[in-house]
Amino acid sequence: MLGFRMARALAVALLAPLLAALAPAAEAVVKRKPPSIFDSPLLWATVNVCDTKNSPDTIGIRGSMPGSAVRGERMYMRFQVQYLSKSEQRWHNITQGADSGWVSVGSARYKARQAGWSFRFAAPTDGSTELLRGAVTFEWRNGPVVVRHVRKRTTGGHASAAGADPAGYSAAVCEIR
Repeated sequence: MLGFRMARALAVALLAPLLAALAPAAEAVVKRKPPSIFDSPLLWATVNVCDTKNSPDTIGIRGSMPGSAVRGERMYMRFQVQYLSKSEQRWHNITQGADSGWVSVGSARYKARQAGWSFRFAAPTDGSTELLRGAVTFEWRNGPVVVRHVRKRTTGGHASAAGADPAGYSAAVCEIR
């Protein structure tokens, strides 16, 4: 019969290579961060309407936000329009008539939700143009408490579920003529 020391030495000899083989995999699991809701491809903002025949002098902004899958959380979006100052070459918020206020988009248990808002502006009368973009603020709330908050500027290349004019339109900016 094997003595205690001999049995322990045999167990260590047999388990050591197995533990050494598993160590890199265990380390990778520990180092890997869970996917962040803020990095989700389902989180975006886009211009989906820009001064069209059906919507003259109008910018439409659409946003998509991923659900958190947390029971009791609700999702909200706020749509705002910004203009590019030609003299400063900087973006500024339009202070009147360009803010939707908070829009409830539903339960955070959904995989993702989309919503949009359109704003109509007077076209420049001197033949110039105004370059506009959208900024969407996203909030996940549990009751009155904001548990996540992020703001995105509009970018192109997104698939709107509804409201694009023309169908499929997605851009970063809009030029009102």
